[in-house]
Amino acid sequence: METWIYFTLLAATMQAVRTAGQKQLSGKLNAMATTAVRYVYALPFAWAYLWWMLDFRDVAVPTLNNDFLVYALIACVTQIIGTVCLVAAFRYKNFAVATSLAKTEAIQVAIVGALLFAAPLSFMGWFSVVVGVAGVFLVSKVKFNFRNALSGSDAMTGLSFGLGAGLGLAITTLLIRESSLALHTDLMVSAAITLVFMITVQTVISVLYVSFQDRAQLGLMLKHWRLCLFVGVTSVLGSIGWFTAATFQTAAYVKALGQVEFFITLALTYRLFKEKITAIEYLGMFLIVLSVVILLLWA
Repeated sequence: METWIYFTLLAATMQAVRTAGQKQLSGKLNAMATTAVRYVYALPFAWAYLWWMLDFRDVAVPTLNNDFLVYALIACVTQIIGTVCLVAAFRYKNFAVATSLAKTEAIQVAIVGALLFAAPLSFMGWFSVVVGVAGVFLVSKVKFNFRNALSGSDAMTGLSFGLGAGLGLAITTLLIRESSLALHTDLMVSAAITLVFMITVQTVISVLYVSFQDRAQLGLMLKHWRLCLFVGVTSVLGSIGWFTAATFQTAAYVKALGQVEFFITLALTYRLFKEKITAIEYLGMFLIVLSVVILLLWA
């Protein structure tokens, strides 16, 4: 298999595990503090990874040109926004709906990429993305209540946060690819540099914001250090996967394959809680797997 496939599977697995940790942490910290944890506790591991990669690939640190800085700085902000929206969605009862809408990130990447980044997909590529998103919705048992949506209820708020998370993370993935390629160096190294730059900036931004918003949250981030460390480590492993895969391959294909994250999450849940799988859920999982097969063989 190609390099990007291995890194995408790593990213999807780690993100599934990290999301479970963030969901638990969201009950102890506010949305921004929970978001900050994934950067603060990941930072030392990200720097260690960059140091190792520079030595392993025997490549000098390239100049951080203007294109890189613009793309990376915007990506820092959009990723924070996307993560805050995702964490905020955890607080609403319609968690399955909100998180499922966040998974439309795959198709949002394809649309935004085609419109703004000259990264069109083939017909089979588009078909793969749509099939995968449909599978996620079936597995999640998504139900839309238009009456609640029109009344501005919690359901509508959760839907908005979920969709906002998908859009923010979709734009981030596209900008990560542009940032990394702008360095014009070894792809593994450029992905690592982009990762470290973004996590460093995001750590500063999020800690400053939490300090001004609610300084007590910083103490809670230390109090719950074990769970925070778990989120940080799984986050940096997932980010290594996403950043590297997006550097090697078009973002839409990376996110389409990344749909297996939901399949992994569901499999772990059923394995842990011994719950039964319904016929609709089997159909949804089949569509997710089918979308991956189409992507790898025909797109």
